[in-house]
Amino acid sequence: MKILIVDDNIDFSSTIADIVRGQGWDAEVRNSPEQALNYLDENSREVGLMLLDIEFGSESKLSGIDVLGHSVRHFPSIPIIMISGKGTIEVAVKATKLGALNFIDKSTLNNDRLVDVLTSAMERVKHDHSNEELRRVIESQNIIGRSTVMMEVADKILRYGRTDLNVLITGETGTGKKLVAQALHGVSRRSKHPFITVDIPNIPRDLFQSELFGHTKGAFSGAMENKRGLFHQANKGTLFMDEIGDMPLDLQANLLLPMEQRAVRRVGSVETENVDVRFISATDRDLVGSMAEGRFREQLYHRLRECEIFIPSLRDRGEDIPFIVEHYIAKHNKEMGDDKTVASAAVDYLQNQDWPGNVRELASVLRVALQTMSSSQLEVPDLHLILKRSGSSGGNAMVSTSHNVVSASLSAERGSPVAAVAESTVDLSDSRSLKDDLAIVDKMKIEKTLERTSGNVSKAAAVLGVSRETLHNKIRKYEIEVQNYRGK
Repeated sequence: MKILIVDDNIDFSSTIADIVRGQGWDAEVRNSPEQALNYLDENSREVGLMLLDIEFGSESKLSGIDVLGHSVRHFPSIPIIMISGKGTIEVAVKATKLGALNFIDKSTLNNDRLVDVLTSAMERVKHDHSNEELRRVIESQNIIGRSTVMMEVADKILRYGRTDLNVLITGETGTGKKLVAQALHGVSRRSKHPFITVDIPNIPRDLFQSELFGHTKGAFSGAMENKRGLFHQANKGTLFMDEIGDMPLDLQANLLLPMEQRAVRRVGSVETENVDVRFISATDRDLVGSMAEGRFREQLYHRLRECEIFIPSLRDRGEDIPFIVEHYIAKHNKEMGDDKTVASAAVDYLQNQDWPGNVRELASVLRVALQTMSSSQLEVPDLHLILKRSGSSGGNAMVSTSHNVVSASLSAERGSPVAAVAESTVDLSDSRSLKDDLAIVDKMKIEKTLERTSGNVSKAAAVLGVSRETLHNKIRKYEIEVQNYRGK
């Protein structure tokens, strides 16, 4: 992997490149923002780290901050260290908020300092690239995520996919269970053979056996010819039984012997036919609870669940939302010939939603927003209008335009730091934007949650369904004093 050095001072960039190469890393130098972006467009996969100056000469129309913003949106896997000869705290904070990994003042830079910073950064890059195969596997199936929990899902896809064990995929609706099933098939030895989906709820009860196992001509009224069932169609490949938890109890016994013996008998036939099938199933139901209630057969459960992959809800992996948003915007731009982007405030807004429909709901909202927005950048109001129409809610906060107030449904005990605010309403003001009004409610929600968790930021982040880093950023943004809530 290469370290890309972007600085218009040719002597300085050459010196940095020599130091980089002296440590055994490859270096690539570009002396303008335009050259850097052109290089990234063609070679982004080769770049492991970028050293980026902030100030460039008047001949360049772009600054280092412009390159940083573009890179974070289009090449988010590349960590960036900003360097400046005129560094200020304000610039450093801005660069960090935009996504820079670190900020170095040239006046304090020496050989040892640079080597320490680069070594630390490259160790992080090495760790990130250890997950590269995992990300590549899941992203090839449109499963987007870089969070720890999704890397665990990806690891299971690789480990289980390379076996012939039956896999049960569980998780809420809209989390991507079919995509995981397709990924399991894609990494298996069966990948060149059929992937057949059985949509359990939509199979008529009286045709269940015929659909799955086939029938012979004349087996029943309407059987005008021999028919191959879904088991036959999946021969040498994978049979994916979607919504297996919805299968009626009296039909479940029909799967026991075919799954165990890998053999089926067509309706109307006395002959048994062998099939080489790998079984993957998925459900959003609690099958253990269903077994306890007598609605799901224990024998079938154990046949289905030789391995299990649980897919976390979107609210439990909020740090993946920026990458999911990036994916769907890129998809939209490619399909529609657009060049649309997203405002950082809009990403924050999306991260603060509950998403009961998970990734499927987020993708639907983005699709509508991108095709109906009037500007080239996706903003909070574009999203808020769509979410309001769909009835989705971000946490407990809601905006009521009919009463011209923002109402926070926060319960608070008297005497708490936010009681006076939580028990009242926030008047909308013509002088404030929707974004500002939402920020007020956002702050109220965070303060109330910190009170509930006695100032424990990690617990508060879990309650709010956002990453710890996102919550810390908001705490700094709203200037919330966390220590005021500790020890209560």
